[in-house]
Amino acid sequence: MMARGHSVSLLCPPEARIFAEAASGGVTATALPIARKNLAGVLALRDWIKQHAPDVVNTHSSTDSWLTAIACASLAAPPPIVRTRHISAAVPNNFSTRWLYRTATRHIVTTGEKLRATLIADNGFDGRRLTSVPTGIDIARFVPGDRAGARLALDLPLNACIVGIVATLRSWKGHRYLLEAFARLRNSHAAALYLVIVGDGPQKEAIRAMIAELGIADSVSMPGNQSQVTAWLQAMDIFCLPSYANEGVPQALMQAMSCGLPVVSTPVGSIAEIVDNEVNGLLVAAQDVDALYTAILRLVDDLALRARLGAAARKTAQARFAEAKMLERMERVFGDVVSATQKI
Repeated sequence: MMARGHSVSLLCPPEARIFAEAASGGVTATALPIARKNLAGVLALRDWIKQHAPDVVNTHSSTDSWLTAIACASLAAPPPIVRTRHISAAVPNNFSTRWLYRTATRHIVTTGEKLRATLIADNGFDGRRLTSVPTGIDIARFVPGDRAGARLALDLPLNACIVGIVATLRSWKGHRYLLEAFARLRNSHAAALYLVIVGDGPQKEAIRAMIAELGIADSVSMPGNQSQVTAWLQAMDIFCLPSYANEGVPQALMQAMSCGLPVVSTPVGSIAEIVDNEVNGLLVAAQDVDALYTAILRLVDDLALRARLGAAARKTAQARFAEAKMLERMERVFGDVVSATQKI
């Protein structure tokens, strides 16, 4: 947005990773006590908004949406709020939440069309005030690369078939199902198989314990969070994201597809809007280890299928996931709410 001529300010808690990383992107970041829903956060946001008078505020989670809504409700001429929802978790239908979404918020953006349709059908929200804008990625950065070179640089086995996942280590990302399927594959398949789990999160120790319990520690790498994941994706043969809840359109899945990887995932959230089963990836039922095992096994054994799905995934990414498309649509949303506010 800055490159398109807009002034952007980031407001976040001082302990947030994005606050530490903002400077590297040239983004002005202000640390505010907004990690929790409390009066200090409301007052801090209210003071900042009064002082800087932004044209629009874009919120991304429950906490910052509530704090901003209450802060703006106490101002005489508040900026409009655009609420972006990235996940498919249900929105309560109670009075306070209806106020937040229908009155305090000017427009709602979802990262997938299914998420938008659910809010309309289940919550009765006005479809004219909801827009689906999938998160864009840098398709010039996430490209197929030198697999052998990437493995050498990352100290990964050169001759194994590498299955990988890039995701925060949360329960609903489905790591446990991937581990169960992988353990079965490794124990029954003659080919050398290896699993790479990139990311960190609250399930880290539980995942480590499960790896040990399954006896597959010598075939699994957990490098933690990586600031640059392109090389990790380029080192993989197969990408798997077996999420079972809360997904919108996962960025890691789009990044893997942009790198030309065959993907295995689930029709959770809006994943099925980007993964067309048997066309540019494979979809299996969530929490189904048997189905996950079968899908990965097909890709392990069928090099032609891997190549076909990976090439189609790359084409999908180039046609639909470009960052510029997201920016154009979000710019239109921001412009429309600002124009409507000026007419009031």
